[in-house]
Amino acid sequence: MKKILAAALFGCAMMAANAAFADPVKIGMITTLSGGGAGLGVDVRDGFMLALKQSGNQDVTVIIKDDAQKPELAVQIADEMIQSDKVQILTGIIWSNLAMAVVPNAVGQDIFYLSPNAGPSALAGAKCNKNYFNVAWQNDNLHEAMGSYASEAGFKKTFILAPNYPAGTDALTGFKRFYKGELAGELFTKIGQTDYAAEIAQIRASGADSVFFFLPGGMGIAFMKQYAQSGIKIPVMGPGFSFDQDVLGAIGDAAIGVKNSSQWSRDLDNEANKKFVESFQAEYNRLPSLYASQGFDTANLILSALAKAKVTDADAFRAALKAADFASVRGKFKFGNNNHPIQDIYVREVVKDAGTLTNKIIGVAFKDHQDAYAAQCKM
Repeated sequence: MKKILAAALFGCAMMAANAAFADPVKIGMITTLSGGGAGLGVDVRDGFMLALKQSGNQDVTVIIKDDAQKPELAVQIADEMIQSDKVQILTGIIWSNLAMAVVPNAVGQDIFYLSPNAGPSALAGAKCNKNYFNVAWQNDNLHEAMGSYASEAGFKKTFILAPNYPAGTDALTGFKRFYKGELAGELFTKIGQTDYAAEIAQIRASGADSVFFFLPGGMGIAFMKQYAQSGIKIPVMGPGFSFDQDVLGAIGDAAIGVKNSSQWSRDLDNEANKKFVESFQAEYNRLPSLYASQGFDTANLILSALAKAKVTDADAFRAALKAADFASVRGKFKFGNNNHPIQDIYVREVVKDAGTLTNKIIGVAFKDHQDAYAAQCKM
């Protein structure tokens, strides 16, 4: 399996088997496999490919390429996949600025795009499209949950910060939508930033009683390490992907006790999730992350649709995707009118379990939560 994945990184076709599908299907995965955000893309890829392997499908070819977190490269790869490789489905993008660069053009060419992560507000609202499905969340959702949690926890003066790109803007907008307290400060940092001394100094001087941050991948690791080293005792909180399995090992014990929000957790008590966690750990010798769960669900959604309709029959395939007739690892799953999930969102706490940092669910932030932009979508 590892050798096959390595080949895929160089753009080689990868096959996964199931004789149930009569026509070959070609999927293009554009994701981040190098640089500071590589862990996120690796987990999406590995979750996706595990689902295909378990399905036994031999008629799906997946072409995997690294976008290196560069919008212009992602656009180039997408064009090559559509024009030269003749893919019928695209997936894999982690970052919202890359999604905004790739998705509108792709769906405009009647290509299906299924997002395993990025969910910018524009694509959930006015720029929604019948061929665009998000299998993760709309960007605001997990931040909305933490805004609600911060209010319920009694925090009255929270300092908030996020990178200056579409997902960062959505993050702070979402937090403020449900937070009832006062803001001690609000900052947008540089995307890819690794030195947070100035921001930490501002937090220290702000009189904040709490900190909410969205800094995915290496950014969050750098911030948390520097925050812990600074000696500040102000509690921090964030969305689940800032404290998920892909980064907890790098952050270390400074993460213990931190509250975060997620639509998935490895301790969710349903059969699909139990099997996923066990099989992912057996396949890759590590615990799955939120990103891995989203890649796994995205692949299984595609497989469920292919079992009902050929991708060449666009209307039937689209309807099969919309039906979401698959066993999601998060439990119940359905799409709203804008092809974004309506789902439960949980509050988790970072704990150490048998010497391993991980998360456990401590509450439910939202039941059957739909994003704030669905009303702007005309579908």
